[in-house]
Amino acid sequence: MILMRLAVKIMGIMLLVGVVFAALTHVIASLRETRITNNTPPSGQFITDGDRRIHVQVMGAGPDLVMIHGASGSLREFTFDLAHRLKDRYRVVLLDRPGMGYTDRAARRFQKPLSRAAESPLEQAQMLQIATDVLGVNNPIVLGHSFGGAVALGWALSRPDDTAALVLVAGASQPWPGGLDLQYRLMDTTLGNLLIPPLVAAFTPHTVLHTAVKRVFAPEITPAGYLDHIGTDLALRRSTFRANAQQVNGLRPHVVDMSALYQTLSLPVEILHGTADVIVPLEIHSAPLARQIPGAALTVLDGVGHMPHQTAPEAVAAAIDRAAARAGLR
Repeated sequence: MILMRLAVKIMGIMLLVGVVFAALTHVIASLRETRITNNTPPSGQFITDGDRRIHVQVMGAGPDLVMIHGASGSLREFTFDLAHRLKDRYRVVLLDRPGMGYTDRAARRFQKPLSRAAESPLEQAQMLQIATDVLGVNNPIVLGHSFGGAVALGWALSRPDDTAALVLVAGASQPWPGGLDLQYRLMDTTLGNLLIPPLVAAFTPHTVLHTAVKRVFAPEITPAGYLDHIGTDLALRRSTFRANAQQVNGLRPHVVDMSALYQTLSLPVEILHGTADVIVPLEIHSAPLARQIPGAALTVLDGVGHMPHQTAPEAVAAAIDRAAARAGLR
């Protein structure tokens, strides 16, 4: 009986410690998230749709060019360099995807901490189109990088008669063999989805972020000033970290369905992909995509990794100009 009471007391103490630690973790996470948003505030404007806000930034003038970023990112991915190269001849429309940067989730059901559901590429495209419609965007060239490539494809599939051209940069477009990294597998469990985001938000050191960015750029070097500009900490916020994991975990069945429709696309498509990309490999994604879309042009960038828009921006800008010319916009 004495041992039983002792065991109960120990369990009670452990439970209390766990509750206190969890509460403290959320407090630290909240304080850190406040610093993150103060250090990297919204750079554009908000367009509202009911109770949803879509963060958008517009630069320049000319034919409309919509740019959609990849996983864990924000529209700042393009304001570091590429958008400035193009604003002299395009109206560049930059968008935070749902749940990323400062754009809300597409629906409240995705916001629940225990939910593992996420917006499909098509749902993301349709939400972003609400913002571009308000801005009067007409017949745009749509560029998508990485995960944004799937969203750009969803955009074209949903509006084939009001999309001038596609430019896909290291885009995810096909079902892939094997599974995702351990981080994503853990986040695809109820317990992981509940516990991991606050721990990440509260305690992830900057060295871990820098290492992750280096891995994305490998074998190339992260450009000087890139980390400070894009605000990598934005991806650590609990809601953003959770949204990204949900979207990546849920992507594969959507690209399975979408890939059956790629052959119906008749608009100009320019595809760029590096031979050294191990995040979204060329041979799994862009090579078959170029065969599936009639008339698609594939530019293979030798030795380039997953970030051509940062490490080979001239090639990406040239592809955009080719797409505009093919679409009769220039």
